Amino acid sequence: MLGLASGASAQAPGDSGRAARLFDVTTPLRITLAADFGAVARDRGERKQDHLGVLTVAAEGGDSTRLDVTLRTRGHYRLRTCQYPPLKVGFDKERTAHTIFAHQNALKLVVQCRNGGRWSDYLLEEYLLYHVYGLLTERSFRVRLVEVTYVDPSGKHPPETRRGFFVEDDDRMAHRNHTDVFEQQGVGQDEADFSQMSVLAVFEYLAGNTDWSVGGLHNIVLIRDSSNVVYPVPYDFDWSGVISPPYAVPDSRLGLHTVRERLFRGECRSPEQLVPVLARFNELKDSMYALYRGQAGLDPGRVRQALDYYDEFYRTINDPRAVRREFTINCTAR
Repeated sequence: MLGLASGASAQAPGDSGRAARLFDVTTPLRITLAADFGAVARDRGERKQDHLGVLTVAAEGGDSTRLDVTLRTRGHYRLRTCQYPPLKVGFDKERTAHTIFAHQNALKLVVQCRNGGRWSDYLLEEYLLYHVYGLLTERSFRVRLVEVTYVDPSGKHPPETRRGFFVEDDDRMAHRNHTDVFEQQGVGQDEADFSQMSVLAVFEYLAGNTDWSVGGLHNIVLIRDSSNVVYPVPYDFDWSGVISPPYAVPDSRLGLHTVRERLFRGECRSPEQLVPVLARFNELKDSMYALYRGQAGLDPGRVRQALDYYDEFYRTINDPRAVRREFTINCTAR
């Protein structure tokens, strides 16, 4: 067994039924994917194709579920850089009824960029960031860790087992939160829900992540409720400074001006407005740290490095002058 997380994301109202089980459990799901992965890995252009595959889910009782799926490469930078490209797994809804993938249409599968222990660590740390954000808000993507064995049906290449994780579908996440996906570029941060935008921006600051844009819908999904209130939901955290994979250009605590440039564009926050948001981060500190300490398979040195990184964030948000400097002065000065 490759590992499991000790914590889970916050539960959203109205979430029930068989389909939710995929993301309600934190133990890794063991799957096998059989496909021509040579052809899949070569499909890195703008016009991507669907590749046929077979996904098999192992069951504890010895039985297994076999599903015909389609595999499509996705992403941008990781697609060009990684040995193993990120995937989108497509399902036939009629065939997934009564399985753990019931009601799923397509799911993102985040995979290890390359072989080796450090690449497994990077993946686990991105997986944990989804759970950290899930502690802060129900308007977040659920994730499920998987142990995926890649099989070449031709037998030319031996099977390989690596970590990965599924990310909840956009529409399922929106439905769970009684909203619809709002595919509208150009929405300003000041047009999004004030509280939700505050939580998102401070979270991205916590992680040291600049690879997002609300207006550009870059690593952001917008959802809108029946009152036309828009909520931004982030995803893809691999470029975060707290992870710092070799292919990224991370923003360390020595150069956070680039992080600040993405905070509260169009509507700055005063320290007084940030009080409830920062209080929420303080309230959840122990739970956040417990996620890292309880993550099986994550190198202890990487755990210490991440928590040291977060320690600096907590020193900042509990220093009134630092809060004003980081979140107000540097915002209004632009």
